[in-house]
Amino acid sequence: MFIDEARVYVKGGDGGNGIVAFRREKYVPQGGPAGGDGGRGGNVVFMADEGLRTLMDFRYKRHFKAERGQHGQGKNMHGAWGEDLVVRVPVGTVIRDEASGEVVADLTRHGQQAVVAKGGRGGRGNARFASAVNRAPSFAENGEPGEERWLKMELKLLADVGLVGFPNAGKSTLISRISAARPKIADYPFTTLTPNLGVVETRYHDSFVVADIPGLIEGAHQGAGLGHGFLRHIERTRVLLFILDAAETEGRDVLQDYQTLRRELASYNPKLMERPFLVVANKMDLPQAEANRERLERAFGERLLFISAVTGQGVEELIERAYALLQQNPPQAEEVEEAVVTRFKEEAPFAIEVIDGVYVVSGQRIEKLLAMTNFSTDEGLQRFQRAINRMGLEEALKARGIKTGDTVRIKDMEFDYSE
Repeated sequence: MFIDEARVYVKGGDGGNGIVAFRREKYVPQGGPAGGDGGRGGNVVFMADEGLRTLMDFRYKRHFKAERGQHGQGKNMHGAWGEDLVVRVPVGTVIRDEASGEVVADLTRHGQQAVVAKGGRGGRGNARFASAVNRAPSFAENGEPGEERWLKMELKLLADVGLVGFPNAGKSTLISRISAARPKIADYPFTTLTPNLGVVETRYHDSFVVADIPGLIEGAHQGAGLGHGFLRHIERTRVLLFILDAAETEGRDVLQDYQTLRRELASYNPKLMERPFLVVANKMDLPQAEANRERLERAFGERLLFISAVTGQGVEELIERAYALLQQNPPQAEEVEEAVVTRFKEEAPFAIEVIDGVYVVSGQRIEKLLAMTNFSTDEGLQRFQRAINRMGLEEALKARGIKTGDTVRIKDMEFDYSE
């Protein structure tokens, strides 16, 4: 089964916790703090693999979580880092963040990798907090939670030449003749329900990849027929071949078919109109096709080729013309979407919302501080209090009218406010 869309959840490994420990050795009085740091959590990494052809695997497994870092130990020993989780995806996969729609990565080369969820850093042990003022700190940090999010994956086949045409125009027959691909062929519409790839070899043993795109009809860009689900696979092709039923076996006008195909491509992505193309009049082995020869020649001139995919007439010339057009139009670097580099985004440390009398505080910085604070010690609680005071949380709560005894909630933790 060909699957070209998937939705997955990814989570980087949590960082290991730092620990509280003190050095105790004979003849070493007051050895001081010796708690080690936790290890960093593993990343979730997507890697392009040319051996995969669909996103089928992600239909059955949708959650991917990397290994967490190990906790720190005494004697200043740091915890081991969590292993990265490497997930293999087909070449040509575009990965987007579901919430923002931002492109996380576009994997177009075998072996290309992208980190889609970063692991959290390890918490610091108490040895890291020793100072001239506090020579024996009795608190440590918890590990930072790993990044987590839902991703949308979209596969766009990587092919040099795309075959575009109405159902039963002969695309499947053509690709089966010029390559080793063996798509389903029958005399009813929408025989091809999934894109097919075939490697074509020229007479001089050069090769290129052809994609047979399932038949389009008028309104395909709006979801008619097989819909626009397969139009995305045309976007990566460098040359288009418009396959026309010159014999008009389906009762449609051959020139109107061409205009309809152009409109559908333009409606889906106007940039497709800039691609070099050839017009291929198929089924020339039928008597009805000869009646349209002059009309087609007047309409398309040198771009036109006459073939019969069934008998092989004109197919060799088509292969050579398509390859020559590819040579004249090498791949453009700007056509490839590169992974978006994550940049620092300035944001407020917190936001306050009053819901049913509860002051709900949210924000990435303050939620991260909460997750990494160990509230089991008085020193840890005091450090948390100092940090939120530096952020200006108390002043902001007072400005919103908070009173002693009111409830403040940060994620899953609630506090009673007091002056």
